[in-house]
Amino acid sequence: MAQARVLTERELKKVLQYCNQHKHPTRNRAMLLMTHLAGLRVREVSALKVRDVLNDDGEIKDEVHLSADQTKGSRGRTVLIPKRLQIELKQYLITKYGLEKLAVVHFTDTSIALFPTQKYPKRGFTANTLAQHFHYLYQRAGVTGASSHSGRRGFITNLADKGGEIMNAKAEIRRTTIAISRLLAQARNLIDNAGMGHFPSLQPPSKFTNVPLRDDLD
Repeated sequence: MAQARVLTERELKKVLQYCNQHKHPTRNRAMLLMTHLAGLRVREVSALKVRDVLNDDGEIKDEVHLSADQTKGSRGRTVLIPKRLQIELKQYLITKYGLEKLAVVHFTDTSIALFPTQKYPKRGFTANTLAQHFHYLYQRAGVTGASSHSGRRGFITNLADKGGEIMNAKAEIRRTTIAISRLLAQARNLIDNAGMGHFPSLQPPSKFTNVPLRDDLD
């Protein structure tokens, strides 16, 4: 089986523009960008619940905790949600609920699927139907060779490309950390000698109109 093709920035913009012009724009954009910007698998996107991404104060979480049931493996994992994706998710939920302030959503059932379909508003997509949905979105947008794996593969490729930058940053952090560690060791000695006890460890899219849920694929 051939590997999914990584999209260029121009191609991704083309797909997002296609979404803007068709049904469920904010939902489809958010689902796609969960794979491209956060590296989620299609199975993980389909398994998301509203409560997974929404804080009690109505703001989007900056990290999502996936349970073992939601991931491919036998253990859960934590996924970081970048600012751009937080904006997309918030716009989607504002459109979905018809609310500007999302804090009141917690008075509803937040255990339902984050990305519902007309046929299954509570369960939402399955991994298979979402993979098919992504395939047709790419195809209809005129991006050939892309599949439901393209977003995650592109995300991983981008991380690998930044590996050199990360290693350089780590080296600089390591040098700084050594100096800080020496200062902390001196501070701990002073506190211990003074009998003060334990030293604690340091530790963009435009708005869309609300559209009733009707899907090409359930």
